[in-house]
Amino acid sequence: MEPSASGLAARGDLRSALPFLPVVLRGDSIFWPPAAQESLRALALGPDVSRVASGDVLADALTDLRLAVALPALSPRAADGLALFFDDLLSRAQARGWFAEVVPNLARLLLRLPALLEDHYDKAADDAWGLRILASQDAGIVHLSQELVAALLTCALFCLFPTDGRAEASLPNINFDGLFAALIHNARQSQEQKVRCLVHYFERVTDSTPTGFVSFERKVLPRRAVSGGLTYPDVDAWMKSSAPLCQFRVFSSDFIEDEEQEALEVDFANRYLGGGALSRGCVQEEIRFMINPELIVGMLFMASMDDNEAIEIVGAERFSQYMGYGSSFRFVGDYLDSTPIDSMGRRRTRIVAIDALDCPTRLQYESSGLLREVNKAFCGFSDQSKLQLYTKLFQDANNKDISPRISSDEYIGVSTGNWGCGVFGGNPEIKSMIQWIAASQALRPFVNYYTFEDASLERLGEVTQWILRHGWTIGELWHMLIEYSSQRSRGETFKGFFAWLLPNGCPKNEVDYMSE
Repeated sequence: MEPSASGLAARGDLRSALPFLPVVLRGDSIFWPPAAQESLRALALGPDVSRVASGDVLADALTDLRLAVALPALSPRAADGLALFFDDLLSRAQARGWFAEVVPNLARLLLRLPALLEDHYDKAADDAWGLRILASQDAGIVHLSQELVAALLTCALFCLFPTDGRAEASLPNINFDGLFAALIHNARQSQEQKVRCLVHYFERVTDSTPTGFVSFERKVLPRRAVSGGLTYPDVDAWMKSSAPLCQFRVFSSDFIEDEEQEALEVDFANRYLGGGALSRGCVQEEIRFMINPELIVGMLFMASMDDNEAIEIVGAERFSQYMGYGSSFRFVGDYLDSTPIDSMGRRRTRIVAIDALDCPTRLQYESSGLLREVNKAFCGFSDQSKLQLYTKLFQDANNKDISPRISSDEYIGVSTGNWGCGVFGGNPEIKSMIQWIAASQALRPFVNYYTFEDASLERLGEVTQWILRHGWTIGELWHMLIEYSSQRSRGETFKGFFAWLLPNGCPKNEVDYMSE
């Protein structure tokens, strides 16, 4: 029999999450504190009763709510940011709709949060998929309904999550107070545009409650041997891999999030999931979290990633169209996500967060740095159901036929780009090869690589097709990376990897390569 809500007090997953939630457990039931319940009921009745019809008054109401859940008052800077956005930056018509309809509906959603949590734990038959803190080295999955995700994101918008203990648990900030505070004295319009994406999300989910599911998985590549499992491969293990390299396609335009084939879409992540999404950041990871806001919920319970960890999120819906990047980022309207649904009720959108070395300089040319990056990518690209196959693939160094014999029910590749190469300072040529090696070893059928018109990758398509034409294995490409990096570290070459690798006199048009 499945456990009922009467067993809530005994659940380890709930006990793990409860210190970081604004609700309380009494007996075997979840409740809002009475004062918070009263404030939410008033908000739910609309501005005629609550008097919340402006950003300034909303800030006061959120302070009252925070005090009711034993949190300090909203900071003056966050309160000023709320007032600035809803009273000055938002159009009067949109602001009227926000306070008359959206805020009351969000309050009603929060009033349902205790019931949504009880239902969640009731349906999670054991602790395996329940909402809990996934600490470092704690491999596992949290499976949430989109409605519960919306309620949790509303807690973040209203700044209701407890903050005590989050830093000690290596958890990022989750409340939106920093996002609104960053609007003050900020000349970059991108901050305002990020908030507009999130406001649009709340307008959408209060207009029509989403009915699907989203799963968040912490993936770990164990450093110590586990019975029957895969351990963190060393330099020699990669050198011995005789598996073939997968197909590699190069696209100079378009974006990872617009990938048409089913693939793991790489989030160029910070070790803290979400990076600067809820502060001033506005590059690849932060933009993805704005257009797919359900990703933000992972910041509630996913601790920072270690070198042997990755996070995969399946089912996050996209709600916004955008243009630009960094300071030029703009919200440009609604997006209707037509991605097919899988058997678990999730959109077949798979986003994998992997954090690259930050400002690696010389380390990226040392074997330890290369090993860290290839294992990080391999962890992210791996399929947890194939760990024993991966172990055999590393051990069966002389068997080139093992990879083709491995079949998959799903044709899921990798969609990526210049991971760790922007503000993190990585070498795009090296990073592209590392990701190709990792995807191939993870038995992914293809890599679709988006160069974002990076001039240093002009010859990427030529190089990859040359390598494929000559039938190189994973181990052979890895060997060349190690050799090149060794020479680069010793100052024996200052060429880029592609110029160093290609035979002398190999013309650019020698091979017919795919480049869009």
